[in-house]
Amino acid sequence: MLISVKNLKKDFVNGEVVTSVLKGISFEIEKGSFVSIMGPSGSGKSTLMHILSFLDKPTSGDYIFEGKNIKNLSDDDLADMRSRKVGFIFQSFNLLNTLSVLENVALPLTYTNTPLDARNRRAKNLLEQVGLSHRLDYSPNKLSGGEKQRVAIARALVNNPEVIFADEPTGNLDSKSGAQVMKILQELNKKGNTIILVTHEKSTAEHAERIIKIKDGNIIEDVKNFCRQEAKDELIK
Repeated sequence: MLISVKNLKKDFVNGEVVTSVLKGISFEIEKGSFVSIMGPSGSGKSTLMHILSFLDKPTSGDYIFEGKNIKNLSDDDLADMRSRKVGFIFQSFNLLNTLSVLENVALPLTYTNTPLDARNRRAKNLLEQVGLSHRLDYSPNKLSGGEKQRVAIARALVNNPEVIFADEPTGNLDSKSGAQVMKILQELNKKGNTIILVTHEKSTAEHAERIIKIKDGNIIEDVKNFCRQEAKDELIK
């Protein structure tokens, strides 16, 4: 099992006020899965993603990743896990306009011992996979929203992560660009990548094979998605 979450709780403390955001949730995710975590604003889905992606720790409960309980890891260990095990795709893209498209994709590898030529080769190969080999030297601010998100996908893959976290990846895109991004994510999943998609949109969530619905810090539904084929068909049109 890649991910096992057991009775996970997260509280935020402000003076004497304690706000319980996650209230004891449990689930498992197998390697190679495509899972949507869906819920309205304030449901706790973003807090859950932060814990799953090693950006935060739970207040109590267990998060076991590849057999390791993260509550036993130091902050340095968590930072190492983030750099090696996780790729991020954000709604706002988070690209640096001072760098070229190629440099943005290769950036995570600069924190490793990977030589420059190998970094650039890897980045070029991934940009080719997402259909942007003709944009290598462009600044991100010269790209469309859909192109920016495809650059972000290539960057998320550059470290060969165990899990790709996609946080509202179509939120800033038109319907056509959003469909292209979801098609790429489905193709990546077909190749064996584990993808955890965080969204409030039902139409986006339905591209995953499983949907975990969260409300007020609790899981209210965890089901296999039988509408996924319909979502795939929509991408083909």
